[in-house]
Amino acid sequence: MAVTIAASWAAPADAETLRLTAMGDSLTQGYGLPQDQGFVPMLEAWLRERGHDVAVTNAGVSGDTTAGGAARIDWTLADGPDAMIVALGGNDLLRGIDPSSSRANLAAILDKTQAAGVPVLLAGVPAPGNYGPDFKRDFEAMYAELAAEYDALLVPDFLGPIGEKATQGLSLADLMQEDRIHPNAEGVRQIVDAIGPEVEALLARTDQ
Repeated sequence: MAVTIAASWAAPADAETLRLTAMGDSLTQGYGLPQDQGFVPMLEAWLRERGHDVAVTNAGVSGDTTAGGAARIDWTLADGPDAMIVALGGNDLLRGIDPSSSRANLAAILDKTQAAGVPVLLAGVPAPGNYGPDFKRDFEAMYAELAAEYDALLVPDFLGPIGEKATQGLSLADLMQEDRIHPNAEGVRQIVDAIGPEVEALLARTDQ
């Protein structure tokens, strides 16, 4: 995933509007896409079409790892979100970072969100087999185990619809950008359609 600094995007909010922050990497930030076709604006539109008064803030930073997320969780929470999506780990995979380190970083993030009373949807990514079966087992297990430990909602695969198509041996050309790493607008739309109901469940956990 290319390393760039993500621009923050958020719709105007008022006192009645729920504030949802999406913390992640380039998949959250919307790398390679027009601003209105990234994950955050498309998710906000999806939620608003279903009657939710919510503003989604883009806290995605391209190239970010779980360590980067842990380093910036304090100032992310300083914005006072009502709920948060945490979608990190893809770049840890690309770098072959020990799953125990990734787990510790995610736990640090969840410690802070829990202390702040902010409900979380934890979105994972599946590990490839090229790092060996132990790495794959430990990496994928950390999401489910941490979600259970911190009472977070869980989406095991942020790229779910794309992954499902790949497992069927079908071409992903209609869902991916030319780099074959980042989804195109249609790929993002399918991701949002899949994750949207879980985000609605997250919003239901807020105090408002």
